[in-house]
Amino acid sequence: MNPVMFTIGNIEIRWYSVLILVGVLLGMLLATLDGKRKGIDKDTIFDLGFYVVIFGILGARLYYCLFNYQVYKHDLLEVFKVWNGGLAIHGGIIAGIITIIVFAKKKNIKPLLLTDLIAPSLILAQAIGRWGNFFNSEAHGPATSFAFLESLTIIPKFIIRGMRIDGIYYHPTFYYESLWCLLGFIILISIKWFIKNLKTGQLTCIYLVWYSLGRFFIESLRTDSLMVGKYKMAQIISILTIIISIILFIIITIKKEEKPVIEETKKDKKKKKKKKKKKNKKDKIEKEETNNEEEDKS
Repeated sequence: MNPVMFTIGNIEIRWYSVLILVGVLLGMLLATLDGKRKGIDKDTIFDLGFYVVIFGILGARLYYCLFNYQVYKHDLLEVFKVWNGGLAIHGGIIAGIITIIVFAKKKNIKPLLLTDLIAPSLILAQAIGRWGNFFNSEAHGPATSFAFLESLTIIPKFIIRGMRIDGIYYHPTFYYESLWCLLGFIILISIKWFIKNLKTGQLTCIYLVWYSLGRFFIESLRTDSLMVGKYKMAQIISILTIIISIILFIIITIKKEEKPVIEETKKDKKKKKKKKKKKNKKDKIEKEETNNEEEDKS
């Protein structure tokens, strides 16, 4: 496949970059719409989205390059060429979570509220972003045959043709993961909209378990995995994530009382007090005017 979408002069606009951008924009739109329901203003969501995207991409790239140090040590400038591919989602998620915790502390918002807010957006962006691997002819599985891929009726013909690299057909693991993420998006949105007694943080746990479960099995097919000895790093992270998320889900479920979702800052309290004082003063003036009118009538 041709990784270049189009060119402007000497500048190449690549599918990988465009698809990541589309995923980010759709994710931001979704988070903004959902934020209104939770009382989080648009500016807060845009600020959060900006920092999460920037540090998420940096984290994803750093994670990938650290595990491929031998490839980049002779040409460090290649590290900055993100458009050529090479983003590890687990690195992005770790960096994103750290960013959310710092941002939440600064804004006095419960971190798990924010992770619940962006979970559907993130998994949708992952479903879209995976198609960048298709155009870069990367992140595929082992060699297979045209007949076998054709027998899997869920794979469109143009994907099968695109998975013919140097005369050999490969498993489109990017496509398997994209479908898994898309299904996960539908499940998360359905849970968010139809389960009314969902506690803060439970949706985050469901996202982490769902994605990690799919990633664990799909990673077993990948031929370009980041390795730790003879083990695939993505599978190790996936298992740990599933265990931690299930434990966290149980803790959230049995917890009787929840802390306020959005804590009031001193500034907010001062504004509230001032508003109340103003209202009391207005009520007092109106009461005095009413009494004066009654006295005039009498």
